[in-house]
Amino acid sequence: MEDLLAVKDLTYKKNQKVILDDVNLNLQPGKIVALLGENGAGKTTLMRVISGMAKNYRGSVSIDGSKKEADRKAKLAFTDGLTGFSDSTKIKAVVQFYRNIFQDFDENSFEQLRQFMKLDPEMKLSQLSRGMKEKLIIALTFARKADLYLLDEPFGGIDAMARKKIINSIILWKNEKATILISDHFVNEIATLLDEVVVLKDKTVFAHKSADEIRAHHKSIEEYYEGLYEDEEDE
Repeated sequence: MEDLLAVKDLTYKKNQKVILDDVNLNLQPGKIVALLGENGAGKTTLMRVISGMAKNYRGSVSIDGSKKEADRKAKLAFTDGLTGFSDSTKIKAVVQFYRNIFQDFDENSFEQLRQFMKLDPEMKLSQLSRGMKEKLIIALTFARKADLYLLDEPFGGIDAMARKKIINSIILWKNEKATILISDHFVNEIATLLDEVVVLKDKTVFAHKSADEIRAHHKSIEEYYEGLYEDEEDE
C-alpha cells in the first residue's frame, strides 16, 4: 500500500534554533496515529510543516504522492485554531467562510457535528469558553472530507465526559481511507483508537510502532511512552 504521508529528511529551524532534525515519517491510509512527545518536542511544528503553514524547511513532505503545497493543503484538515476571526464573529459566519474556502467542506456534516457538540450557530466567538471553541474547531475540521486530519492537542479545554464522547465518535467521522495524526496529552483516553504511535524525542522521530505491537508486550500505550523517559529520570 502506498503511503498517504511521506516526510523525508526533514530539518526545520526557527531563529537559527533547530526544532526538527532529520525527521522521517511515513503513514499509510486509514490509520489513526498518536504523535507523542514532551512539551517543546516539535509536535506542533511538525504538523505546521506538513500543513504548509511552516515554511523554509529542508527535506520533503508529500501527501498522496504530491509535494506541492497547494495539493497538500487541499488534502488535509488541521485544527489550527480560529485565528483571523474577530471575537464578534458568529459561528454561522465562520461556517460560511469554511464553505467558501474549502471545496471539501460538507455543511450537512457540520450541522450534525454542531448538534452533537451542542453549539448555537448564533453565538459569537467571544461567548465561547475554551472548551466550546475546541468543540467548534473539531466540528469544522471533521466537516471537511480530507485524506489527512492533523489534530493538535484538540481536547485540552473540554470536560472529561464530553471529551470521552468525542473521542469515541472520532472513528465515525472519518472515511475509511482517511488518516488521523493526533497529538494529545490524554494518551490513555485515545489509546483504544490507535493503530500506531509516533514519538518525537531529541528533535526527531525516536520511535514509530504499531499499537498492537506495544500491547503485545503487555504494556499500555501510556506505560510504553512513559518508559521511554524512565532512564533520563534515573540519571
